[in-house]
Amino acid sequence: MIEFLSYSFVQRGLVAGSLVAAACALLGVFLVLKRLSLIGDGMSHICLMGVAVALLTSTNPVYMSIPIVAVSSLGIMKIAQKFKIYGDAAIGIVSAAGLSVGLLLTALAGGFNTDLLGFLFGSILTVTRGETVFCAVLLLAVVGGVVSFYRLLVATCFDESFAHTRGVRVRAVNTGLVLMTSVAVVLSFKVVGIFLISALIIIPPVSALLVSRTFKQVLWLAAGFSVVSVWAGMYASFVFNIPSGAAIILVNLGCLVGCYLYNKGGHRG
Repeated sequence: MIEFLSYSFVQRGLVAGSLVAAACALLGVFLVLKRLSLIGDGMSHICLMGVAVALLTSTNPVYMSIPIVAVSSLGIMKIAQKFKIYGDAAIGIVSAAGLSVGLLLTALAGGFNTDLLGFLFGSILTVTRGETVFCAVLLLAVVGGVVSFYRLLVATCFDESFAHTRGVRVRAVNTGLVLMTSVAVVLSFKVVGIFLISALIIIPPVSALLVSRTFKQVLWLAAGFSVVSVWAGMYASFVFNIPSGAAIILVNLGCLVGCYLYNKGGHRG
């Protein structure tokens, strides 16, 4: 463990991974309860388009992907509202469009090279200092938003129609939630890779929901499970020489199984 923590790039990866994992878990709680958890999967496909554009223009993939994914996430909401279709259908439409354009641009950029594969499967040890700062700003924004608008978020999670009649600006709340999720998704593709981002958003909240007694406890446990998975996954990656992104998600799955067995045993209040 001492040797593992002695490398500066490992320290940076642990800090950045923990920050973005906690942010994803907190956002994921609300997305899961709103039945919008698959939006992370849709946004991850759009990330491929952002990475491909960055490779074509020789720019930073993270900074290039953020506006592309943010605009696409707003497009998902607009399509769902405009055409009166369910959110999962809108996610599927935009996701398919983003993935198709991304694959086309990838071919124009020279195909699946080493850099692109790193984004597809995760490359947490290549996180830069600037991206780490960005992760910290994101977590602060998420925590600040949850604390400031806690009652509004909870109200829209359990009954949007009732919240609307009480004067809650449901559309504004959903827009803020989706925009923060889009940033979290982009920052996550270096942690676990584009293909596994949705798992980072969905699994920790589901695990927490299985064993928690209060809503606030769900938030705390989801963030805790997510951060622990980053540390344990990265250490397992170091010891067994396996991909860090896959290891992180497998630890998350282990937490989910443990929480399910705990719940099944009747330990939850």
